Amino acid sequence: MTTREIILAALYTLLQAQPAPVLRGEVLPERVPAAGLLILRDGDPGEPAVTLSPLLYHYQHRAEIEAVVQAGTGRDTAFDMLAAGVGTVISADRTLGGLCDWVEAEAPRPVDLPVEGAAALKAAVIPVVLHYSTADPLA
Repeated sequence: MTTREIILAALYTLLQAQPAPVLRGEVLPERVPAAGLLILRDGDPGEPAVTLSPLLYHYQHRAEIEAVVQAGTGRDTAFDMLAAGVGTVISADRTLGGLCDWVEAEAPRPVDLPVEGAAALKAAVIPVVLHYSTADPLA
């Protein structure tokens, strides 16, 4: 596995500590569980900074976590708890067990999404910046 995949897999595993189900790269299902739902998206590694001695590619990879809740009453509180839970698990292991130099989540921008015949969804993308280095951009 590549460094990028190892790090994304470690982030996915870390997010499993949430009470809400966590998916990786899946489409939003028709039904959102009562606890909410998190979907990890691989995101964009961006252009690396390069050092030549030794040759290293330094990435600030922007992964994304989609946080979604659907509840009639208490939806705002449920969403806030889900987003705060992401921050809690990330702050508990900022290096993903030494795989990254640093991991940091950014603030979500929640939106309300209407659903025909059902309670509206409250959703947001939570950007997560993964700082890591690798000796090869394809490794």
